[in-house]
Amino acid sequence: MAAQGEFMAALAGALGADCVQSGDAVPARHHTDWSGTAPVAPLALVRPRSTQEVSALLRLCHVHCVPVVPQGGLTGLAGAAVPCAGGVALSLERMNAIESVDARAAMLAVQAGATVQAVQEAALAAGLQFGVDFGARGSAQVGGAIATNAGGNGVLQFGMMREQVLGLEVVLADGTVLPMLRPMLKNNTGYDLKQWFIGAEGTLGVVTRALLRLRPLPRVKATALVALPSFDAALSLLARLSARFPGALSAFELMWRDFITASLAWQNLREPFDAQYPLAVLVSVDGQEEAGLCEALESALDEALEAGEALDAVIAQSQVQAAALWKIREATADLSAHMHPPINFDVGLPLADIGRFAEACRTVLSDRWPGHHTVFFGHVGDSNLHLTIDGATVGGEAAAVEALLYEQVAAFGGSVSAEHGIGLHKKPYLGASRTPAELAAMRAVKQALDPLHLLNPGKVFDL
Repeated sequence: MAAQGEFMAALAGALGADCVQSGDAVPARHHTDWSGTAPVAPLALVRPRSTQEVSALLRLCHVHCVPVVPQGGLTGLAGAAVPCAGGVALSLERMNAIESVDARAAMLAVQAGATVQAVQEAALAAGLQFGVDFGARGSAQVGGAIATNAGGNGVLQFGMMREQVLGLEVVLADGTVLPMLRPMLKNNTGYDLKQWFIGAEGTLGVVTRALLRLRPLPRVKATALVALPSFDAALSLLARLSARFPGALSAFELMWRDFITASLAWQNLREPFDAQYPLAVLVSVDGQEEAGLCEALESALDEALEAGEALDAVIAQSQVQAAALWKIREATADLSAHMHPPINFDVGLPLADIGRFAEACRTVLSDRWPGHHTVFFGHVGDSNLHLTIDGATVGGEAAAVEALLYEQVAAFGGSVSAEHGIGLHKKPYLGASRTPAELAAMRAVKQALDPLHLLNPGKVFDL
């Protein structure tokens, strides 16, 4: 306890008492994240105001061997931001400035505590767009999105968070600052160190600032909901639309019938078609000229109907109609209210195998839990499938469900996490997607950058 008191005194002296909260003063929301992991009270919550204060904090923690868990907006679903007892929870919420926007160079400098929505709004004010978007945009912070290599709705067109990062400023476990804020796309000067920290979930360093790429803002969007006979037809339609609208296909959101039925019921919505079809895909195409975009999409869908790739289609004639179509897909916000509890899966699979994987999952679940309620949906165009199971319909056996389905992921050569990360929740299953040699290489990097194992200990893998 004496050593702990000495550390806390040194912390307050280095950063100021207003940056440090401890005991009951730590807000309950900093005890866990959206993953549902049991809350843990940290020794202290530290909210620095600058990179220099982050460096001072980590230097002190290194000297006193105190663990540090970086926290962003606490919207993660894998438990990566859950603090540890006796450790420091590090929040960058005070470091939330949009430092600059360069419209001509299409880039933005930002502190890691700014929200994704703040970045989107700053880009929009400059006549540009930020290429990453997901439901938690208003709470999720840039640093957390980088640390988890966030995905979402824009991946098909612009790639994951990794593809938006031009440069980073990172503080290592011992307080060393790596100033990697170089705004060049071409920079072959040895190892691209910034990539080590993107997707590392705060286990290798703390991201404090970033240079982000911005993209041209489309003037118009064309949106359609298309009924499909099979998953193979969905792949054919994806290929057709990608060829017809190169670089402009911004969404290809596939929904199986079980998801559509649940979404319509939960939101009290009408059937979008005159009949119920096995699958439907929500499609969006970007354009710069309003004239002809909807007509071009209609023409492509007419060809798909003739080829048997599509069974029916509804093209939005206004933004209001487009929002109504998107509402069907956005039922994911209602999962927690209607499933007790929801058991969520976010997996990546070879694109051609997603349909077979979905059917294999249905089979193994039905064999073990007849009458289970499972919904399938996903971005699919970027190889990402989501499925959610009502825990009440599988006897609350979440661990057994996870073991069974991650076994299927391994059999199909897939990823146990497409965009949510590993954290605590998927750590037991990481071996389903990584070989022993890969895991050994990851541990070697961790050992090199954090030899005392103080940064986000126990997350991603055990040492």
